[in-house]
Amino acid sequence: MTDVVHDARARAERTARIRQLGQNLSPDMVVGTQKICAEALPTAPFDDVAIVRDIAYGLHERHVLDVYSPAPPASPGGRPVVVFVHGGGFVAGNKGSDDSPFGTNIGVWAVRHGLVAVGINYRLAPEASWPDGADDIAAALEWVRDEIGSFGGSADSAFLIGQSAGAMHVADYLGRASRVAPPLELVGAALISCLYDVGSAADLPMHRAYWGDELSRWADMGSLSTVIETTTPLFLAVAEFDEPQFLAHALTMAQQWTDTHGTFAPLHLVPGENHLSTVYRLGSTDDILGPPLLTFISEALAISPSR
Repeated sequence: MTDVVHDARARAERTARIRQLGQNLSPDMVVGTQKICAEALPTAPFDDVAIVRDIAYGLHERHVLDVYSPAPPASPGGRPVVVFVHGGGFVAGNKGSDDSPFGTNIGVWAVRHGLVAVGINYRLAPEASWPDGADDIAAALEWVRDEIGSFGGSADSAFLIGQSAGAMHVADYLGRASRVAPPLELVGAALISCLYDVGSAADLPMHRAYWGDELSRWADMGSLSTVIETTTPLFLAVAEFDEPQFLAHALTMAQQWTDTHGTFAPLHLVPGENHLSTVYRLGSTDDILGPPLLTFISEALAISPSR
């Protein structure tokens, strides 16, 4: 009982520290969030998880991915697959590495809940521009279709999960898949802290780097209608202490969803988290996002025609 009380107090204390960091993505906020979240994450070695890093899925140096699978290996072609697309404001970010717990925590979390995980890198702005992120996801999914069976995963049970810029790339991919034959049929997709209405996005250098300097064209690059109209089951999330623009976009999306469908949007407000900690704490003792995300995966698998 004493340990339970101590753990609960420690979680509450870490959440209070995250709240104190504020909503804006300043360098101090980023470093502070990483420090707090790392305290509760599992640490290597992960004897029950096999990690294969930097597998090429294309020709560009950023076209690499990591695969997380059970150790010892599972039967070929059996487990559902989650493909995670990292954030970083279009100009930075990484799928994970042996030098950082972040990114790796998502793969380990997935394997420990009966999944196979793939973390991808993609081309960065300004070298890459809209819609290159969606094209890179399509290329990564081609690799998943052809190769994931040898890691114990089933390409017929694949999910996309994106956070921040990664969520925007996933949303763009959903629009692309409605126009171009996709490499595989997704069972579901999760968008965490996504900007949907690009035409109203803040005029920031990182946004110009990806969407271009002609702000009048940004509206055509948005995913609001795609997200509302897609037939792919969705899990949408925004953090309680997210940046104000992400909260505003989530509210706009939720209202338009209700206006279109007459139902509530599949939107989750993740309490006690900021823009980064939602995914940085995935799989930790403080994990808030993981349980509802696993419920979504289970429910989407249950209704998938490919299962």
